[in-house]
Amino acid sequence: MSEILTKSRARNVFYGGSLFFVVVFVAMTVHSHRYIVETSTAGMPLTDEVRLGKHVWERASCINCHTLHGEGAYFAPEVGNVMTRWGVLDDPEGAYEILNGWMQAQPSGVEGRRQMPFFDLTEEETRALAEFLRWADQTDTQNWPPNDAG
Repeated sequence: MSEILTKSRARNVFYGGSLFFVVVFVAMTVHSHRYIVETSTAGMPLTDEVRLGKHVWERASCINCHTLHGEGAYFAPEVGNVMTRWGVLDDPEGAYEILNGWMQAQPSGVEGRRQMPFFDLTEEETRALAEFLRWADQTDTQNWPPNDAG
């Protein structure tokens, strides 16, 4: 057996295998990057208003109750497709009005229901949050969530 796998052959197998898997890793990295940039991105541009909305989302810790594309807590509804459910995906003003009306009505005070706390957001912050949710709704999620209700 020692004649079949000499030190020289073992070294060549090691280096050859290592080189092969480095090439495979680089190819998969390039493919993933292209897929993310060309396919798995939002259909809406990433504007300053969307960025501000993301900051509002993070500052208010919305993800502690809501899920966004399946990530987050499951206490409150999924909001990754909320603009589609509300029918305002292509209407920025309608998205703002519905979101603002919903947030101003919270907490509802209905006994036995989960309550969303009141967030004292400015009009600019609420508009930005609505734009962030519209942007997130246009991301190619490969049919996630599996139903409209989230």
